[in-house]
Amino acid sequence: MGLVLEELDHGVVLLNGAGRVLHTNLAARASLEDNHPLELVGPHLRARLLTDAVPLAEALEGAEASGRRCLLRLGDDRSECGRCNVVVVPLNRDVNQAAVLLILERRQLCGDLAAQWFALRYQLTPAETEVLKALSNGVKPTEVAARQGVAISTVRSQIQSIRAKSGADSIGELMRQLALLPPLVSSLRPARLVN
Repeated sequence: MGLVLEELDHGVVLLNGAGRVLHTNLAARASLEDNHPLELVGPHLRARLLTDAVPLAEALEGAEASGRRCLLRLGDDRSECGRCNVVVVPLNRDVNQAAVLLILERRQLCGDLAAQWFALRYQLTPAETEVLKALSNGVKPTEVAARQGVAISTVRSQIQSIRAKSGADSIGELMRQLALLPPLVSSLRPARLVN
């Protein structure tokens, strides 16, 4: 099962109601290292912000004891860790080894690898691919133009070309296509994140 979890581009953390981590996948380890509102401290998962500690503990207890699912909004926009949604899912409730699954939100619409495959599928140019990746990360077209040192009209032309090649009627439809891509995780894993 651990091998399957490693292939997901959503971070998943399996733990008991006391917050003791039983398993984390690669995406979760990467997220938790990157100023996430949750952090690993030894074998335990805890909230970085004191204001999140009680809601997290209550959600874990509710999942383990009562089988309650919930969506937690953790963090604070003013803090380094920002905000993040976490889904709390009870597993094996009412047994000796009850567990809770946390599903972490993705920090981007789709991963670079999925965007790269999309670009290859629709034969996007390298410049169009970079625009696509930036848009999928929430960067506005004006900011894309500034980053690439080109006029906004160039970026708009590239967006029109991407839409034409992919059959998307609008930028919203293009983003929907990206959001629906299957999760693709690179087979090249950073050594620090491999179990």
